[in-house]
Amino acid sequence: MTDDILIFVEGRTGRIRLNRPKAIHALTHAMCTAMIAALTAWADDDGVDLVMIDHVDGRGFCAGGDIRLIAESAAEDGVAARAFFHEEYRLNHLLFSYAKPTIAFMDGITMGGGVGISQPCSIRVVTDRTVYAMPETGIGLFTDVGGGRYLSRMPGRTGRYVGLTGARLNGAECLATSLGTHYVAGDDVEPLKAAILGNPRGIDAALRSAITAVPAAPLLDRKADIDRLFAADRYEDILAALAADGGDWALATLKNLEGKSPRSCKVVLRLLAEAERIDDFGVEMTMEYAVAAHIIKRPDFVEGVRALIVDKDGAPRWNPANPAAVADSEVDAIFAPLAPGEAWTPLPNA
Repeated sequence: MTDDILIFVEGRTGRIRLNRPKAIHALTHAMCTAMIAALTAWADDDGVDLVMIDHVDGRGFCAGGDIRLIAESAAEDGVAARAFFHEEYRLNHLLFSYAKPTIAFMDGITMGGGVGISQPCSIRVVTDRTVYAMPETGIGLFTDVGGGRYLSRMPGRTGRYVGLTGARLNGAECLATSLGTHYVAGDDVEPLKAAILGNPRGIDAALRSAITAVPAAPLLDRKADIDRLFAADRYEDILAALAADGGDWALATLKNLEGKSPRSCKVVLRLLAEAERIDDFGVEMTMEYAVAAHIIKRPDFVEGVRALIVDKDGAPRWNPANPAAVADSEVDAIFAPLAPGEAWTPLPNA
């Protein structure tokens, strides 16, 4: 067990509480392993009716994975990085296929790995403090942890926009795009948890009594522009459409994309196109693990982490820097399946 996560049963609810506030509860390998062990034990425990996932303290639910550790491994042999992804994806898959009700409180920052452990849950509570994003193109990675499935199923082309730009969505926008299932005022989160813990079988009534008026979702106001300007599956065509539009929003979006890894952006577009046709989440995880194993060998990931997390100069030197220099054959290679002994595998019976 690790002190970075608190796991216990309260009444008839299995509780998983992230406990790394200084790191905004970013996931480590040990945290993933501990969650898997608890979920596996509770699956056959008649004394547990529900699983609740939240965070103990701080300004976010979960900011992602332990990116610095993964980058350090990727700069060497990549063994620890691949092991982390393999365990994390097993956790994502276990939650996705879990037979008992699960509820995640996406209260505050919910990014990367936080998306991976909240989106598979049957109930996803968002609040006025929710900040949802998949910012991986800014560090030379891609929208993993099931992001291919979740983003590809957002309305219209909004998932492409969110995945490429790393746009931050608020709670109302998450609810409007089905990333969240219930909207609750931040001040009402703790009373809601208490009501659920007091009677987990009455969770539906507790949720109904806690939901509040939902503000407008600004993302929907931009949906027509997003659908038009992000219509292409070819990255260069999206950039050209934004430049040709010439409006303030289009040019600001273009400037945003100019700071992203061109390789990662092309990978994200390919991932969402592939994921849209995949129903089996295990197949999705197998694909995403292969992409992760290949992409961390490329220079952009280590460089992106250096620029944004280590040195914090905000000036990554992407290689290549021009989208046109990222050949289709390279993207094909990143999506190549791994050998049977290297490929991702789900937990037994999951």
